[in-house]
Amino acid sequence: MKTQTQIFDYAAWNDRLPELSKRYQSASPYPHIVLENFLDPDTLDECIGEFNKLNETDGWINYKHYNEKKRGLNKLDILPETIKETINELNSPEFLDFLSALTGIKGLMKDDYLEGGGIHQSGRGGFLNIHADFTVHPHHRNWQRRVNVLVYLNKGWKEEWGGKLELWDKKMNACEEKVLPVFNRCVIFNTDADSFHGHPEPMTCPEDRFRRSIALYYYTEEDKPFRRATYYQARPGEGKKKLFVKLDNAMVALYTNIKGKLGANDKFVSGLLRFFSGRKK
Repeated sequence: MKTQTQIFDYAAWNDRLPELSKRYQSASPYPHIVLENFLDPDTLDECIGEFNKLNETDGWINYKHYNEKKRGLNKLDILPETIKETINELNSPEFLDFLSALTGIKGLMKDDYLEGGGIHQSGRGGFLNIHADFTVHPHHRNWQRRVNVLVYLNKGWKEEWGGKLELWDKKMNACEEKVLPVFNRCVIFNTDADSFHGHPEPMTCPEDRFRRSIALYYYTEEDKPFRRATYYQARPGEGKKKLFVKLDNAMVALYTNIKGKLGANDKFVSGLLRFFSGRKK
């Protein structure tokens, strides 16, 4: 990638901050915003090319249990050059300043571990049930998770394939917004204990197409952070699923405790979770 490439246009986006921050902080069902043409498109084209070569990489983590089916890669040292440079830009002090101004949250910190983040990929049949994210970094006990940034890399994505990000109200009564994961669209949102979101319907895209994103999470340091593992919820009318969702929540909580206490990584612990949930592949 050319070193002169400006991955994020700070001048253009900072000029819009007064309007964008007002939209973000007043949004329903919780603070969030959807932004188009977020990053340099040529850079993201290179990211897609690198993504295409990663399918056989042994660093992929398979997140497969009752509540999700996707793959992730969060090791900076094995990510390709352009993807790594893009992540580093979105973790830079300049971008953190932009993000703090947008969200109104001071002291936002990057995560060099990319816990649960990095890059994500889901294929046909992939899904992620509605949930609120884990609230404390498993390896930093005073780091409260505050903000998610998702950048989608999906050119030509069709609405009938599914994969829309759903944002649900805090009482899990209704979905208030659905976001199609199209190329260079960015979704930024607060990750509070009741920021429920996901893409719960198994996707119907062709076998050779994938829902791909760069996913980065940001934290603040707190004396007494609220601690909870990722918390999944059944949607209204899914009464038969509630027991299985509840049981899987218990396994995810155990997963999180193992990671925090033993320093285990996602690849190891997700294998245990997949085994106990009965998903072998």
